[in-house]
Amino acid sequence: MQKVILITGISSGFGKKTAELLSKNGHIVYGTIRTDCDVDPNIKVLRMDLTDVDTIKNAVDTVIQNEGKIDVLINNAGMHLGGPIEEAPVELFTRQMNANFNGLVHILQATLPFMRKNGGGTIINFSSIGGLMGLPFQPFYSSSKFAIEGLSEALRMEVKPFNIKVVVINPGDFHTSNTTNRINITVPGGPYEEQFKKSIAIIGKDETGGWDPEIMARKISSIVDKKNPRNRYIVASFEQKLACMLQKVLSSKLFFSIIGSHYGIK
Repeated sequence: MQKVILITGISSGFGKKTAELLSKNGHIVYGTIRTDCDVDPNIKVLRMDLTDVDTIKNAVDTVIQNEGKIDVLINNAGMHLGGPIEEAPVELFTRQMNANFNGLVHILQATLPFMRKNGGGTIINFSSIGGLMGLPFQPFYSSSKFAIEGLSEALRMEVKPFNIKVVVINPGDFHTSNTTNRINITVPGGPYEEQFKKSIAIIGKDETGGWDPEIMARKISSIVDKKNPRNRYIVASFEQKLACMLQKVLSSKLFFSIIGSHYGIK
């Protein structure tokens, strides 16, 4: 069945591949971009900035004016900040939260009234493995994803009477533009510099050696087609799924000792 889909952040990575596949499968796809880029001509492009509430409202209103409804909202867009907590500039970690969390709240508030009036819909929120466990030198990214986890749990209960499904996606390592687009902050010669360089190199290696975003696109496409999708999909390697399981059974001290060791922290 053809659906009207709004997906944020289609300039690259998950957003680009998912929008292209959903359009190819016959859905009406609206995708948001912040700056000019090449986009499949079958996708309807909207200019939107997650830190600008007016652009969010305008994007949602445009879809409603053209199509009369939004069946599926895919909250994919965001930013990625790396570095130690102590040295993070306030303007950057504030921007991280505004983009990844506050922007998601604004687009939910703009979309939900129309989903309710239409008798239902599906919301797919992108979290991360880093939304299930804190990752060193990615503290604000993890924090924004932890916030999405809590929000999604609450939202799922609130909108259940309106036949609105809320799905959380937890990607592991994928080869996307996150690695090159991440804003890395550390003080040269500071107390964290040596460890940060070691850990961020491991993070980058994991990401560049990760899965192709086409795998995520296929998973999202299958979720869009489901009448009753699961609440959560962890889309990750066996090792990363195992880590999520071990977190539930090991002591916190032992588990984070293992995670720290992976990132070269003694």
